[in-house]
Amino acid sequence: MKVTPTAIPEVMVIEPRVFGDERGFFMESFNQKAFNEATGTNLEFVQDNHSRSSRGVLRGLHYQLPPHAQGKLVRVTQGAVFDVAVDVRKQSPSFGKWVGVELNSKNHKQLWIPPGFAHGFLVLSEIADFLYKTTEYYAPDFDRGVLWRDSIIGIQWPKLEADFLLSTKDENQPLLSSAEIFV
Repeated sequence: MKVTPTAIPEVMVIEPRVFGDERGFFMESFNQKAFNEATGTNLEFVQDNHSRSSRGVLRGLHYQLPPHAQGKLVRVTQGAVFDVAVDVRKQSPSFGKWVGVELNSKNHKQLWIPPGFAHGFLVLSEIADFLYKTTEYYAPDFDRGVLWRDSIIGIQWPKLEADFLLSTKDENQPLLSSAEIFV
């Protein structure tokens, strides 16, 4: 596997080795030992999630507070998304900064988003199947979010021909300046 740090080095693009021919392809989508060695972490994943969304759906920006902070390893098995991680660690030099990567079923890229980052994605294709592994179980009492269009963060979301589709929860998240975040 190839691991490339992003502009925020803790967030990493992971590219598994893909073996393909006229029949299709094979890849090892996850290997705990190889992941820990490549990322310099010693984490275990405890939960896998799968969502399906249509073009223009924007999910996020979500995170969980300690002691249930989640790291996420995300990938797309069908379609394409613009995937975003925002640093919500108040003491971090990259606090409030974001990185974005296109993940799709052709490039097989994955994104490692460590605890302390808000996460969201925008669906670019007609349909996208989005899979992610988490290092902590979902804990509703620790679930938090930041508004996807916070001008202080300034995410450059791709332009689509129609309005984004969001849940009521995501449309009403607080700005980073008033959100409950990591200290």
